[in-house]
Amino acid sequence: MAKDALMDFDEALEMFEPVLGFEVHVELNTATKMFSSAPNPANEANHGAEPNTLVAPVDMGLPGALPVVNQEAIRSSISLGLALGCSIAPSSRFARKNYFYPDLGKNYQISQYDEPIAFEGSVEVELADGTIVTVPIERAHMEEDAGKLTHMGGSTGRIQGAEYSLVDYNRAGVPLVEIVTKPIFGAEHAAPDLAKAYVATIRDIVRGLGISEAKLERGNLRCDANVSLRPRGQEKLGTRTETKNVNSMRSVERAVRYEIQRQAAILAKGGTITQETRHWHEDTGRTSPGRPKSDADDYRYFPEPDLLPVVPAAELIEELRAALPEPPAARRRRLKAEWGFTDLEFQDVANGGLLDAVAETVAAGAAPAAARKWWTGEITRVANAQERDAADLVSAAHVAALQQLVDAGTLTDKLARQVLEGVIAGEGTPQQVVDARGLAVVSDDGALIAAIDEALAAQPDVLAKIRDGKVQAAGAVIGAVMKAMKGQADAARVRELVLERAAAQ
Repeated sequence: MAKDALMDFDEALEMFEPVLGFEVHVELNTATKMFSSAPNPANEANHGAEPNTLVAPVDMGLPGALPVVNQEAIRSSISLGLALGCSIAPSSRFARKNYFYPDLGKNYQISQYDEPIAFEGSVEVELADGTIVTVPIERAHMEEDAGKLTHMGGSTGRIQGAEYSLVDYNRAGVPLVEIVTKPIFGAEHAAPDLAKAYVATIRDIVRGLGISEAKLERGNLRCDANVSLRPRGQEKLGTRTETKNVNSMRSVERAVRYEIQRQAAILAKGGTITQETRHWHEDTGRTSPGRPKSDADDYRYFPEPDLLPVVPAAELIEELRAALPEPPAARRRRLKAEWGFTDLEFQDVANGGLLDAVAETVAAGAAPAAARKWWTGEITRVANAQERDAADLVSAAHVAALQQLVDAGTLTDKLARQVLEGVIAGEGTPQQVVDARGLAVVSDDGALIAAIDEALAAQPDVLAKIRDGKVQAAGAVIGAVMKAMKGQADAARVRELVLERAAAQ
């Protein structure tokens, strides 16, 4: 793949105005699929199932199999629309989107076209520097997901060079809500940051609603990023590209920056931008061409004949509206104030996707500073090393219990890290790991004094220095005692006893 020419980002923004748009697909975590009774693999309980085991005749496109709408998916979709500030349509309907889907057996997708369930909304997005940007929402519509193709025989896992492909229909029919923004103007140099922050906001909204696991690495949340450039002072929009299925917030940020630089280099030389889909390559940090972007007419939408319109009762809409959680931007401002974090401390938590974990740990009894320390420090370090989500390693309740042992003097920070290691390894609760490994702090002064006397006897010169007022010399004795106690002593208490014993001798 030939390398694209790129213009310097700042130079590109001097010449062109970026216009953004995002299409975010949210997999709902209903127990069953959108139009069948098959278990939903987007639900945590069904994650990791063997290929082609979570299927029903409807998902396979078998003749005579008819779809039935999942009522819980309707409720989740309405809740999401309301959380996005949208109006809920008094009547919406499904349509057939005709396209060649090798991993969707009936060879069309049931989606919504001209009558979506939610429309005309907006959402507040907070950037890393605290700036609030209002992103306009055009629509949120329901549809079904396609299956998954695994390309075999090649060296890259992509279709290029593969000998054959395997089809897994487990994901076919998973309920989706697609959120489509209107064109977003005025982002300027913050465009990449806005892309990342917008996806994070959608993730926080759907998690707050409890309607999706929202794990980008599993594809529960996927973003198509649209980017176009227009020369400064020009009203006509430029030709857009759509980078498909970007599955991490960092990648969304990088993909938007890359497309701005790539398109600017082409336009500056008098070239034209092809309206097309693009693929993001995480390994190289580049996009590559996909297919020419189709217009709506190319899909030959027509009303789905096997499904009635969706007509939600006004009472249901108001019930769901009353149950909406606090908006993410407002929640962030409240938590930052309650916790007393500095801007940098709060950004470390928020940018690490740890807001819920810290909030749950505080709710379980830990001090905010201690909760932040554990999640942004040791737990994140282990998660990065294991290439896992920090929240999957340990529960907030266990982190709070661990900190309570530290606060009670049962553990030092060093011992607590060993206990955390055992909890992550599945050895039980923090207290169970302490008991099994014998990691509690030695609180028996008699045992500590015996170790101190032995250390002082071995270092008579240190004893003389302490008596002469050079208390910093006690460090050598403290180190020897901590070694003898295998780290299971409170260094501050050891220091007190060392000074007492030196004065007494």
